[in-house]
Amino acid sequence: MNESVETIMITDLITLGPESTVEEVSDIFKSKNIHHIPVIDKGILIGMVTTFDMWKIKSTTDEYSKILVKTIMTKKLAKLEPDDKIGTAAELFLVNRFHAIPVVKDGLLVGLVTTFDILRYGFRKEYPDPILFKDVLDKGLDAVHH
Repeated sequence: MNESVETIMITDLITLGPESTVEEVSDIFKSKNIHHIPVIDKGILIGMVTTFDMWKIKSTTDEYSKILVKTIMTKKLAKLEPDDKIGTAAELFLVNRFHAIPVVKDGLLVGLVTTFDILRYGFRKEYPDPILFKDVLDKGLDAVHH
C-alpha cells in the first residue's frame, strides 16, 4: 500500500465538459459500463458525474437532452496526486464510502483511482499468478470498472 497511486490509476479516461448533456452521460454509462465520468474544462477537473448523480435526477429520460452536466455534477471532490500512496486512496474510500477519486497534477486531470483498482492491487499482491481470474485481471479493465 506504499506504492504511488500512479502505478494503479486509470489513465485512458472518458471525460465530459460542463456543457455536455445528461443524455450523453446516460449513453456513456450504458455503453461503456462505467459509473464515474470526470468533468473537465480545458483539462482542469471541475467535477464528477456518477450513476448516483443520475439517480437523483427528478426528470424523465425524455428531458435528459436538455439538462447540462454542470447542473448535476458533484463539485466538491476528494483528489489525489500521482505520488500519493495507494493506502491513502484506500483510507479515503473507507472513510467516505465513495468509489472513485480523480488524480490531478498541477490542477490537470491525469487519472482516476477506483475501489476496483485497490481490490485488484491487493488481489495481485496475494495471488501473483491467479488461475481463475487471470483473464479478468489482464484484459482491458480500465474501460469496464470505474
